[in-house]
Amino acid sequence: MAQTLDISGSQINGARDYQEDAFLITTIGGSDEKDSASLVIVADGMGGHAAGNVASNMAVQTFNKHVTSHFPTADVPAMLQAAVRAANASITDTVRETPALRGMGCTLVAALVVDQRLHWISVGDSHLYLLRGGTLEKKNVCHSYGGFLDRMAAAGRPVEPEAGFSRNMLMSALSGDEIAEVDCPDEPYTLQPGDRIIMSTDGLDSLNAAKILSYSGGAKGARDFVSVLLKGVEEAAIPRQDNTTVVVIDLPGRGERTANGKPVLKDVVAEGRPADRAAASISGPAEFVSTPVPERAPAPRTVRRAARRTDPRDAYVRPSRWPLVLLLLVLAGGGAAAYLYRERILANPAVAALLASVTAPATTTVVTPAPEPESEPQEPGSAPTVPEPASGPEVAPQPEPAVTTTPPSPPPVEEFRDGNGPPMVWLPGGSFEMGSAGSWPEPSEHPRHTVTLRRFAISRTEITNAQYAQFRQPPDPFGLGDSAPVSGISWNDAAAYARWLSAQTGKNYRLATEAEWEYAAAAGSDPQYWYWGRTPQPGMAQCFGCSPDLKPIKPVDVASFSPNAFGLYDTAGNVAEWVQDCYLPNYDGAPTDGAARETDGCADRVVRGGSYDVPPKSIRSARRDKWPATRGHESIGLRVVRDE
Repeated sequence: MAQTLDISGSQINGARDYQEDAFLITTIGGSDEKDSASLVIVADGMGGHAAGNVASNMAVQTFNKHVTSHFPTADVPAMLQAAVRAANASITDTVRETPALRGMGCTLVAALVVDQRLHWISVGDSHLYLLRGGTLEKKNVCHSYGGFLDRMAAAGRPVEPEAGFSRNMLMSALSGDEIAEVDCPDEPYTLQPGDRIIMSTDGLDSLNAAKILSYSGGAKGARDFVSVLLKGVEEAAIPRQDNTTVVVIDLPGRGERTANGKPVLKDVVAEGRPADRAAASISGPAEFVSTPVPERAPAPRTVRRAARRTDPRDAYVRPSRWPLVLLLLVLAGGGAAAYLYRERILANPAVAALLASVTAPATTTVVTPAPEPESEPQEPGSAPTVPEPASGPEVAPQPEPAVTTTPPSPPPVEEFRDGNGPPMVWLPGGSFEMGSAGSWPEPSEHPRHTVTLRRFAISRTEITNAQYAQFRQPPDPFGLGDSAPVSGISWNDAAAYARWLSAQTGKNYRLATEAEWEYAAAAGSDPQYWYWGRTPQPGMAQCFGCSPDLKPIKPVDVASFSPNAFGLYDTAGNVAEWVQDCYLPNYDGAPTDGAARETDGCADRVVRGGSYDVPPKSIRSARRDKWPATRGHESIGLRVVRDE
């Protein structure tokens, strides 16, 4: 039997005379509870009346089509992320065909409820709230400048707000360009009977949490609650009130049910369209219930929101005051949505120069010889001691010096092989600044800290199917053959390969530590960016969006692109690579000698380098990801290290 939920949605224009929001409520899958799900999508368009409406509706339709055609699946988060990329690509294609729509975009939040498990994905500043008991909790990440400031503060690294930068500025959205940031948890959230989920565009910000809670107490069902919330937004009479869309999902214990156990879908009527057309747009075995709207209740329709946005992402620039603000606004191209997509901004040489001119005195990352340590090399697999973070009150971090992107002169490539082992390259010992600057909106890459490493060797390419086949049969999920990187292996498999290689050669092979990997990948450049510089460049790596000529649907043979300054191939993109470290949320207490960080009961290991199916911002040298150590993934392979 399909799950029983009470779902309703509606929207208002606010102070606007046009609607740019869009939303959809449907059920997907089969009749069995484990194979069916309730899908809700809310998109908030931007770029002006027509453009915003086009973007939001296109995103909703494309997202729904992808999810509907790929569900059920064992990997829901991967499906949702692919659906977001498909929605973004539809905007790309439309703008290419109709240049007049350039600048359009939307935010998107989608929820999939499967057997009382909540999966979600969001891009932008729309909301997903959980109301349980008397508590209202925001579940998704807000990709606005204000949300970034709040996240940095919560991570213990507060950033001083930049004068002239509004908290409402968007740092990520679907615009047809690279998506700056996506919130999609790896694991679902377990719901409880009586839970109430609220999904909305940011027009609902006119009501504070206390108001929302008070309205919920008197609402008998999802439809009633939606109506009351939208009426509350209207009565708040906020100047220039944005479009507002609200969808409410009530779990059993609230609201109406149908006799056949299917979800109740209410008030799903698109603006300017009759109810029968709106009902026909809902796919899946859902029962559509169209109910009259009370005289004072806001008329239901398809939603989109205000166009006050911007979007820097990977490293929110923190230069000084108005010169940069004005420059960013010029680069954003005007329009209702003040877009500041971060990588587009930092790709401009004028921005980089301005940023360098207003930060602390610049230093150059140079690979300097490190003194030979007196202690013996650490045994592979041993657990180094991780210093505990200092206790005491949180102190705002000092501004970090800018780092130039000019790498040192590359050392001669010292390649060698141990028997039938993979080609290896010796890297000189040295010191480097690991991680990203404090103004960068990636708490996991903070704090930037100095690491000193001894000389070590690392495989020149990712381990190939042919090299792995000497150990055991490679998974080869794409059927690419001997020269492609091995993928689909777990961390346990990767560590076992390194141990086998040690036994075969009599040398100490192992997985790289996270510090060794970043040092090798950056090759003397600033790891905050790419080994070739501060901007994405076509033809440098295999990734989603790295070049219009690439087909980012699978890996390519190793060494298909130019090497970095150390002579290493594919340290950005192709397949991601396992490293030794357990995943920890940041670098607090990280060792300065580059040792791996291990913890008791370590479940997730660090994955580095990005892969063929992620955007350019995810293949930066400093980018960190995680994956369960016991599970393989078709986008993850390995590279090995050898001690002297």
